[in-house]
Amino acid sequence: MRSYGVLGEALLDIDRVFATPPRWDELIRRGREADLLGTLAHRLASADRLGDVPRAPRMHLESAQVVCAAQHRAVAREVREIAAVLAHLPAPVILLKGAAYLIAGLPPAEGRLFSDVDILVPKRLLPEVESSLMLSGFATTHHHPHDQRYYRRWMHELPPMQHIKRMTVLDVHHAILPETARAHPDTAALFRAAVPVPGWTGVSVLAPADMVLHSAAHLFHNEEFSHGLRDLVDIDLLLRHFGADAGFWTVLVARARQMDLGRALHYAVRWGRRLLGTPVPAPVRRDVADSAPGAITSTMMDALLGNALRPTLGSRSTRMARRLLYLRGHWLKMPMPLLAWHLTAKALRKEAPVEA
Repeated sequence: MRSYGVLGEALLDIDRVFATPPRWDELIRRGREADLLGTLAHRLASADRLGDVPRAPRMHLESAQVVCAAQHRAVAREVREIAAVLAHLPAPVILLKGAAYLIAGLPPAEGRLFSDVDILVPKRLLPEVESSLMLSGFATTHHHPHDQRYYRRWMHELPPMQHIKRMTVLDVHHAILPETARAHPDTAALFRAAVPVPGWTGVSVLAPADMVLHSAAHLFHNEEFSHGLRDLVDIDLLLRHFGADAGFWTVLVARARQMDLGRALHYAVRWGRRLLGTPVPAPVRRDVADSAPGAITSTMMDALLGNALRPTLGSRSTRMARRLLYLRGHWLKMPMPLLAWHLTAKALRKEAPVEA
């Protein structure tokens, strides 16, 4: 983690931020770039060390705490609004990612900042869900005909929606990966195993193993790595939390095979251990390694992920790695002819908009 600088050291051991000489300016900049400033503030406060931070950097950390608390209140209100709007559905609304961590009271929510709310609903209910949300003030975005066709025909979600008054952004998913993707998780199994959230009528979250696997799929099947390190921190905290139950690991490995997400779990375990010291039992590591790619691909992915997960774009190698992983993410999402058509359409958009 040395190459990840003071932020990497702080994520491994928060007391390292007080090393001599302290590098507060770098820590604050890297934490903000990685969207982990609130997480650092929480860890310092939990260790009763926030008061030991010099005044100037402490002001940035305390500001992140204020923003985080405000966002958490806003997300909780938004979830209540969405649950009320969709209360008539014959299935619960399943929260995903940050909103799920917050409402379920899980460790990744502590200090975490949000950009949107993600929900999962059955595909058969999408028309009813979308119309109900629009009647409540949500409007679709990405109005270009190609974007609408791309989301509605091939992706695992509707185009992002935004409330016209509250300005909150909502992503409505019907699966955790596109139907055209190379991996094919069993969406129906996710719904069957979902866990209701106490005190939240009509609101559920994914089962523990499914939550970890979705986080791993979101990170390692994605084309966007700007929040990659933050997403890896989420996985690390989930594994530490759920892994306290010894039976969890057996379920996780079996579920990864069932969900066709063994490769994503392999990368999550490998990089969680490498960068954050994620504790994973040795038998689990051996089982997960069965899903690793061949030697050449492993070497290439180690080089790409090692650079892409850095919290800054200042490095030329980081920018290049993220570009290559951007192409890989699209390649994992759709077959080559469709990928070529999609990227060409986006490249030519200014000259000739693609007809729906």
